[in-house]
Amino acid sequence: MSNPEVLIVTGMSGAGRSTAARALEDLGWFVIDNLPPSVLNSALNDVKLQGVASHIAVVVDVRGGKLFSNLDKALAEVKKDNWEVRVLFLEASDVSLVRRFEGSRRPHPLQGDGRVLDGLQNERELLGDLRANADVVIDTSDMSSPGLRTVIEKTFESDVATFQATILSFGFKYGIPVDADFVFDVRFLANPFWEEDLKKLTGLDKKVQDFVLKQDGAENFSKTINEVINVTTPGYVREGKKYVTVAIGCTGGKHRSVTIAEKVAQELKSNGAKVRVVHRDLGKE
Repeated sequence: MSNPEVLIVTGMSGAGRSTAARALEDLGWFVIDNLPPSVLNSALNDVKLQGVASHIAVVVDVRGGKLFSNLDKALAEVKKDNWEVRVLFLEASDVSLVRRFEGSRRPHPLQGDGRVLDGLQNERELLGDLRANADVVIDTSDMSSPGLRTVIEKTFESDVATFQATILSFGFKYGIPVDADFVFDVRFLANPFWEEDLKKLTGLDKKVQDFVLKQDGAENFSKTINEVINVTTPGYVREGKKYVTVAIGCTGGKHRSVTIAEKVAQELKSNGAKVRVVHRDLGKE
């Protein structure tokens, strides 16, 4: 009997772990919440023996206190037993997390006698290595719960045996995405915002796309992005990383970045790649 696929769901407190767990459960994953890492291997083997699931999601977080420090050791053990393990890390900005804690009137599990910000700082230090080595990082700073569910569903709706690329457009004025593996800047292209008949349109409109793609360097730049993805994909797969997030930014995330993101995604899809397109800041202006 082959081992079920295992997804470790972790990340910052308040970043949406519970929402992600419910979404995965609705997709048919067997979800185990707040499991002490020390019993991870035995729990997985129990589920395997029962034959009740081909996909297992395990929610692990700092609520386990000192038990959480055993996670690295537990992951090494399950990988040694030939389990296919991936890590989903949910991230959010301090501003968003503080607002969520204040809204729920709950203390941060690591703040002690200090402030929520103190707890967040302690948690970021504790989770630093785990975040750096995560297979999937999702920034929920500007996401609602339904929005996060949609992302989870699109990412994990099927048995992900192939490499998946997320092409993300964004506006530099709203900050660089924290979950990006690559960041490309298309502000070298003329901005359609200053064209009266294009200003209110977006990079999803053909008039804007034609304006952007006809500029010198636009087509070549989009091809370069695709070449970078194609060159690095085999290496990522060898290292067990099945997801990559490619962020493409312009000033406001409305015209140029959207156009180039759509162009890059179109090319990748035509070559048979599994692609998800996200326009993070579209609609903010």
